[in-house]
Amino acid sequence: MIRLDAPRPIRFCDGLSRRDFLHAGALVPLGLTLPTFFGAKARGAVKDQDVNCILLFLVGAPSQLDTWDPKPDAPAEVRSPFKPIDTKMPGVRITDVFPKTAQVADKFSLIRTVYHTASAVHDSGHQLMQTGRFFTGGVEHPHFGCVLGYLKGGRGELPAHVLMPRPIGNTGGNMPHGQTAGYLGKTYDPFVLNAFPDDPKFKVPDLLPPDYVSAVRANRRQKLRDAVDAAARSFEASPAAKQLDQDFALAYKLMSSQEARSAFALDKEPAAMRDRYGRTRFGQSCLLARRLIEAGVRFVTVNMFETVFGEITWDIHGSAPFTDIKQMAQLVVPSFDRAYSALLSDLSERGLLDTTLVIAVGEFGRTPKINPAGGRDHHPGCWTMLIGGGPIKSGRIVGESDKLGYAPKTRPVMPAEVAATVFKALGLDPHQELPGPQNRPLPLADFNAKPIEELF
Repeated sequence: MIRLDAPRPIRFCDGLSRRDFLHAGALVPLGLTLPTFFGAKARGAVKDQDVNCILLFLVGAPSQLDTWDPKPDAPAEVRSPFKPIDTKMPGVRITDVFPKTAQVADKFSLIRTVYHTASAVHDSGHQLMQTGRFFTGGVEHPHFGCVLGYLKGGRGELPAHVLMPRPIGNTGGNMPHGQTAGYLGKTYDPFVLNAFPDDPKFKVPDLLPPDYVSAVRANRRQKLRDAVDAAARSFEASPAAKQLDQDFALAYKLMSSQEARSAFALDKEPAAMRDRYGRTRFGQSCLLARRLIEAGVRFVTVNMFETVFGEITWDIHGSAPFTDIKQMAQLVVPSFDRAYSALLSDLSERGLLDTTLVIAVGEFGRTPKINPAGGRDHHPGCWTMLIGGGPIKSGRIVGESDKLGYAPKTRPVMPAEVAATVFKALGLDPHQELPGPQNRPLPLADFNAKPIEELF
């Protein structure tokens, strides 16, 4: 992801680069991470089906037992304090802290046996659940949305893939989080909003120079940037410089695009609709995701949290700086319950759910046994994800976990199979090849990974 709001000072010395110059240019006040992929042309063979996607990434990892896979008959040290409730779909039960989600259970299916065998750290799960692969040998695989953008390109003047409100930050590791285009190159990185939709000051000018930067001044700065070309011949010969030329021109076009401005104009939504989603950061991000899909964006990733430290999240270890089960139920769950149910209902009412895949997933599950601090720890051995919309059949349960929710009892599902399922739902062939590292072809989904056919 290319940032044009980098805080480092500009040093005009022998080491001057055009990246440094652009940091000092007209776009510095934007506070945005701009993409490097606008205007991407469709590549490769794709199917006629044209499905979009909203990925709700539940950073921190929800507990399967306290959410969508309750075990009321488990021992006291495992059993959730929340009770199972019936949903709109007979036979589908979730915990009672999700009353609104229960009422839209006819619009999604549950996969209760997702698991992976990588280390039980957040970064590993972030990679696996957004790319279908674990990063090894220095190879970063592309996010689902970046693959879609690479193969199909954007629509009009809108980016193909938008990530909001910010990329995943510190979650305790030092590995990539799987939210870039990886080996496909920065051209296909997502557009990162880098702003909070619940902020009362959030509005479409976040995409434009501030009011005090007039069009004349912006044009003047663009011309000033062009003047640097003559003094940077050696830099211009590099691929990075050519990419930067494209980035600048297309980002500048985006900032002046009425189409883009309208798509991001969250203040145009009626107050009742904003209340319906909830005036939380996650709620307003989900509403903005719907606006972007409706406007033509192909893929939107919403990170529910940026970090697991210092705030109440799904990461329920039970003691500071983390969260306990009660805090999760009081603060995190209501925000998700309201926004997720509103998103599915709103998409359905607008006739968009049939062409919009909606996924809600975390990076792993939680240990069944409640720890001494009143929480549950990391557990990649079994957890639940929600998937619906597009060609996905709703009201289904894929797999059954064991009596403690510790491991799959039937139909285990690995991240590579999730990836294959996502690509099939998007109308892509999971076995289609991409130009991988050193131009070695790699299939979209990992070798031999098959979609979860029960969902189609």
